[in-house]
Amino acid sequence: MTAKVYGIPNCDSVKKAIASLKNNDVEIVFHDFKKHGVPAQLLDEWIGTFGLEKVINRRGTTWRGLDESLQGKAQSPEGAKALLLEYPSIIKRPVVELNGVLTIGQTDFSKGNS
Repeated sequence: MTAKVYGIPNCDSVKKAIASLKNNDVEIVFHDFKKHGVPAQLLDEWIGTFGLEKVINRRGTTWRGLDESLQGKAQSPEGAKALLLEYPSIIKRPVVELNGVLTIGQTDFSKGNS
C-alpha cells in the first residue's frame, strides 16, 4: 500500500503523518510544496473536496505574516487559489491520498483511524 503525502518536510504535522503511515507499513511518495510547488489541478480538487475554509491554514505563521490585503484575496475562490499557489505554506497540512481517499490535516493513520 502506498500513500501520496503533500506538504513541507519540516512541518511537524507532516512528520507525524509520515511516521504513522510508516508504522502501518504504508509506503510514502512525498510531494514537497517548497521544491515542486502545488499542482493547480490538485488544488482545485482539494478545494472542491474540503472547501476553502479547511484548505487554508489561518492559524499558521505564514498566514499571520501576510498583510491584510493579501489575506483579503482569500475571500474569493479565484483569489484564494492564486494565494495558495503563491504561498503553499498556507495550505493545511498534510494532504494525504491513501486508498483513493483524500484527507487534510490528519496525522494518525493507525488501523481503524484512517
